[in-house]
Amino acid sequence: MNSTNTQTQKNPERVLIFDTTLRDGEQSPGASMTLEDKIQVANVLDEMGVDIIEAGFAIASNGDFEAVREISKQVRSARVCSLARAGAKDIDRAGEALRDARRARIHTFISTSPVHRKHKLQMEADEVLEAVKFSVARARNLVDDVEWSPEDATRTEHDFLCKCVEAAIAAGAGTINIPDTVGYSEPKEFFALISMLRERVPNSDKAVFSVHCHNDLGLAVANSLAGVQAGARQIECTVNGLGERAGNAAMEEIVMTLKVRGDRFPFTTGIDSEKIAKASKLVSSVTSFPVQYNKAIVGRNAFAHESGIHQDGMLKHHQTYEIMTPESVGFTSSSLVMGKLSGRHAFRVKLEELGYNFDDEGLKGLFARFKELADKKKEVTDDDIVALVEDHFALGSERLRVVKLYVAGGTGQPARAELTLEVDGVECAATAEGDGPVNAIFRAVREIFPHDARLRLYKVHAVTGGSDAQAEVSVHLEERDKGVIIGRGADTDTLLASTRAYVSALNRMLGKGQSTIPHSLRAL
Repeated sequence: MNSTNTQTQKNPERVLIFDTTLRDGEQSPGASMTLEDKIQVANVLDEMGVDIIEAGFAIASNGDFEAVREISKQVRSARVCSLARAGAKDIDRAGEALRDARRARIHTFISTSPVHRKHKLQMEADEVLEAVKFSVARARNLVDDVEWSPEDATRTEHDFLCKCVEAAIAAGAGTINIPDTVGYSEPKEFFALISMLRERVPNSDKAVFSVHCHNDLGLAVANSLAGVQAGARQIECTVNGLGERAGNAAMEEIVMTLKVRGDRFPFTTGIDSEKIAKASKLVSSVTSFPVQYNKAIVGRNAFAHESGIHQDGMLKHHQTYEIMTPESVGFTSSSLVMGKLSGRHAFRVKLEELGYNFDDEGLKGLFARFKELADKKKEVTDDDIVALVEDHFALGSERLRVVKLYVAGGTGQPARAELTLEVDGVECAATAEGDGPVNAIFRAVREIFPHDARLRLYKVHAVTGGSDAQAEVSVHLEERDKGVIIGRGADTDTLLASTRAYVSALNRMLGKGQSTIPHSLRAL
């Protein structure tokens, strides 16, 4: 048995955290991440103590293969995993992507339920059973750590499921994952399923049982915890509950439930819970999926109290209305108010409290942006500062930079945008009209920098409340050979934030291989 699973044998109360944000989480429509984004997320997951990082589905695309390979090179502590179907090509591709991993795992799967066997696979039960044996054995020849999953396990006949699990363990699988693929199960039912498998499968003691629950009925976390109570010692989850359809079990909810309710769940994880907020903000930023305000653990209202009764109780003792502290998940309860009179030192301290560290040169540019924002707002909140940092990261290597923007419009006339961009150090200007101010701005950008990318998504949300709130804009561009490229921008001026987001996406597009600036630039 591999060293990761040995931990659960030495300490049966230890629950392994298998994070699939980069694989299952990225399957959320619109949640595409760049290679740089994935590496950044993987490093944070590794830093916070995740046991296994499912880095991608190596055969799905060249992008997924590269992500698994590069993450394998960089991750120091966590085991790196790649998903693979039951075919030889899938498994071999996963093994190739994981070649440089310090500790590698191949996670292979095949559907087992009657509806999947008939309509998806068009295979008989005995054919599926043979595929289980073949796939696990082939994977085991490539790595010493193999996980096997019966897709749609909760709708599979118990007798057949037991046969498949027994065969997978016999072929070399050290982890057996039981997925509630369509989020159909409920806690008592799922508890009974895990208990049944552990009791009926003769060699069940040779493997660690894992659970992977989807949230279609809002029961993913509850089902996962029920699985642990039944003897599972690995939970598959994602940051912010990201995932297909209604998402997966949320890692932050799993970890904090085990930590806060040790009286009912006497189990431990290796997660540093104080890094949860940092991971949540990063995943939200790179996917452009905002966290709902009332989301458990990581929502902006999770530790907010507006009711007079609640405020009175909190002033007397925080446990009157809080079952955990903001600090325990990485949020700050600091009363440090950031504004236009704040100095560089206070700004650096605030950044460190929020989990960010910059050298003097990096701090210089960010502090200047902060001062510009502070002149526009009475108070700069933590969320405002996080938006500034995310915007700073989104800009990356700038070959295009917004210099000046003027927009005019009104009832009965087209909007007009006068835009100046710096392109490879040269200032270029254009004026364009459109059927709205954003349309006019984007036409002006295209006139300065002609390109073939198509706008797939334009999204705006306010970072904070009030009429002086910062707007955070996400722009998704799609180019044939580069896929979807995401740009982000933040500013109290929504139109300027929109321009920065569009230009950020173009900078990322240039970073993906377009090496020349078009000759048709309109230089000043």
